[in-house]
Amino acid sequence: MSVSLTVMTFNLHRDCGEEGPHSWETRRDMCLNIVAKYAPTILCTQEGYGHFGLSRKGLNNCSDEHCSIFYNMEQVEQTDGGTFWLSESPSIPASTSWGAAVPCIATWVIFQFKGVEPPGFTFQVVNTHLDKKSPRARRRGALLTWQHITSLPPSLPVLYCGGFNTQKESSVGRFLLGRSREHGVVGDMVDAWASARRRKSSKLVRTYHGFKGEDQGKIEKAKLLLKALLLCWDRRIQDLHVDWVLF
Repeated sequence: MSVSLTVMTFNLHRDCGEEGPHSWETRRDMCLNIVAKYAPTILCTQEGYGHFGLSRKGLNNCSDEHCSIFYNMEQVEQTDGGTFWLSESPSIPASTSWGAAVPCIATWVIFQFKGVEPPGFTFQVVNTHLDKKSPRARRRGALLTWQHITSLPPSLPVLYCGGFNTQKESSVGRFLLGRSREHGVVGDMVDAWASARRRKSSKLVRTYHGFKGEDQGKIEKAKLLLKALLLCWDRRIQDLHVDWVLF
């Protein structure tokens, strides 16, 4: 049996109260239009607020960022879910470890497809946002989420989405893709972008570009291309994405 669904991971960049072309008031409609255009079954957001998932500060404090998971209720239904902190105390809200700049979280949901035969076909989505400051915190956070994934029944498919704040040729990327070890553990995931049969934008080199998009100077483009060539010897994964969908 095979099923098909569309998944989007989207770092909304929180509302910092700034004014100008990059303010949330200016970007909001554009973000809504992008989501409406692609109409994903599953939408994982970072630096957003609401729907399923706790804030970084816990159950009774919704003032901080979430790693929310939105979903099309006509296609899937939620059967279970939760949030844990990427720290040495995963069940303690707002906890931090390993030099992290802020509390980091992972939200997970188990979904069941509607109208699929045989009934009861389920899968899990994990959404995270790794620390932007500490490489060690990113590595240990990735290890913690991978340990969560491996604790699941082997027959349960998993989608691992989020803003990882690092490229796939980093230690985090190599670990999750099964190319290096972290504390004696090796990941075993596949990058959806690299394995996609068709891409909406084959020219997309990176997902963080400081609001510049494709409109960059020649020198900056040359530096970006050189960095991509130096980092990624395997042409199938030649990119500098910091936002991934793994499975």
